[in-house]
Amino acid sequence: MMNVLLNGACGRMGKEVEKLVEASEELNMVARVDKMASESGVYTDINDFGGKADVIIDFSNHLGTKELMDYAVRTGTPTVVCTTGQTDEELEIINKAAEKIAVFRSANMSLGVALLVDLAKQTAAVMPDADIEIVETHHNRKQDAPSGTALLIADAIKSVREKSKYVFGRSGHAPREKNEIGIHAVRRGNIVGIHEVLVSTDSQTITLKHEAHSRALFAEGAISAANFIKDKPAGLYDMNSIVAG
Repeated sequence: MMNVLLNGACGRMGKEVEKLVEASEELNMVARVDKMASESGVYTDINDFGGKADVIIDFSNHLGTKELMDYAVRTGTPTVVCTTGQTDEELEIINKAAEKIAVFRSANMSLGVALLVDLAKQTAAVMPDADIEIVETHHNRKQDAPSGTALLIADAIKSVREKSKYVFGRSGHAPREKNEIGIHAVRRGNIVGIHEVLVSTDSQTITLKHEAHSRALFAEGAISAANFIKDKPAGLYDMNSIVAG
């Protein structure tokens, strides 16, 4: 039985994780935390929980990064960070915490997206002169743009194309430069998440696409990540860690 502390329990993704935990015979919810909570049984301050969890699943907000990591390090609790939009300072806090505890961080908790990222990286390496554009589409309530997943894909491509530069959207009167990676954000309706990578030469195009059909996908990924790191030594892990075995 794995005891779970769920941070961000009252949000959409928190509710999805809670459903899966309640339906599982191998998981136990020991605490629900949400700063915006108004319902009974939910802590508004993670430090108010005095029990012991085997793992923290965080679907809260990046603004709470320091408080979350301080608690995780103090209690020695492996943590799955599912939030996006972290500043450089917040990412450094996560990296420092990973020196003391196991931290799993991914901009997207989908195994399918992890495969998409790997395929985009491979394609960029095999077709070094191709133009690459990334288009991400999400619901109209999403706050950060471009998505963390789009940046994750771009960073993977840049790892094999070191001279690449990111162009967010495109306007004006200038031709596309050779080393650009175009990144475009679309916000409409109730789209869960669509990510496309377009790789084009003058004679052909390869299109890589992942579409999330339900938010439950990300909750499932978070629980898989929790199972993966619960007994791992200190370090920073991601979806590629699972893909690589």
